[in-house]
Amino acid sequence: MSERHKFWLVMGGVLALLVVASVIGAWLKQRTRSDGGRDVVANLVARINAWWVMVALLCACFLLGRAATLVFFALASFFALREFLTLTPTRPGDHLPMALCFYVALPLQYWLIGVEWYGLFAICIPVYGFLLLPAISALDGDVDGFLERNTKIQWGLMLTVYCVSYAPAVLLLHIPGYEGQSLLLMLYLLLVVQLSDVLQYVFGKLFGRRKLAPTVSPSKTVEGLVGGGLAATAVGTGLWWITPFSPMGAAAISAVIVLAGFLGGLALSAVKRSLGAKDWGTMIEGHGGMLDRLDSVSFAAPVFFHVVRYAYHG
Repeated sequence: MSERHKFWLVMGGVLALLVVASVIGAWLKQRTRSDGGRDVVANLVARINAWWVMVALLCACFLLGRAATLVFFALASFFALREFLTLTPTRPGDHLPMALCFYVALPLQYWLIGVEWYGLFAICIPVYGFLLLPAISALDGDVDGFLERNTKIQWGLMLTVYCVSYAPAVLLLHIPGYEGQSLLLMLYLLLVVQLSDVLQYVFGKLFGRRKLAPTVSPSKTVEGLVGGGLAATAVGTGLWWITPFSPMGAAAISAVIVLAGFLGGLALSAVKRSLGAKDWGTMIEGHGGMLDRLDSVSFAAPVFFHVVRYAYHG
């Protein structure tokens, strides 16, 4: 079965689920009477509508090819980095390092993926960016809160550019017997991590009783993590046929994606709470900002990339 055939089979299933979800959302909107229930349903409908847009963008990336996919993720990193740095206090001495993040480090990182320069792609930001940014900041001479300010810039660059770029970096993987199908592998990663988020939310709303970290993320529950995580792992296992993995391998890798994505969402929620914010932004109705959608991806993508590269890369 060709890559294109597999892609449209998966997208057909996703679109069918979205149609069912939209119908259920419309039905619940008509039936719900309480104010609290209306708020939950409104949030659910907004999430479903946002998913329609995200699926449309995924389809566009597949149809337009590798270059369009890199541009899409580069733009996503740009908006996520802007959200991160907007919420973190800065001073005039930070402006040059931030400009270098946006207009040098970000495009360079995605260009390195485009030319398949793995050796430099893997170390450019965590080594050279890590060392150069605070040194450039020090030249301004502003030492007030120097450590905290530079730590925020480095964290933002690592999370929103370096870590997120590992999603399209999956296109660099050359797996024997799986040539020409790397876009499917990226689709697999995104489906499992995003479905895990959605299913943890649904299971938490339906069955959630025990809070996991109430001061960090009040909506995350033990039941949501276990139920949603197992369901997402089951979906990932069922999609083994679009990957180079066996069913057991797909189950193990799906579980890794789910766990890494959960930890990413939890860690970024802690950052938001420390800054006194509920969401990173308002760019995506029902989902907050771009970084609210990429928090799980930022942890799951690099873990997925290196696990697959170690186990399957030729």
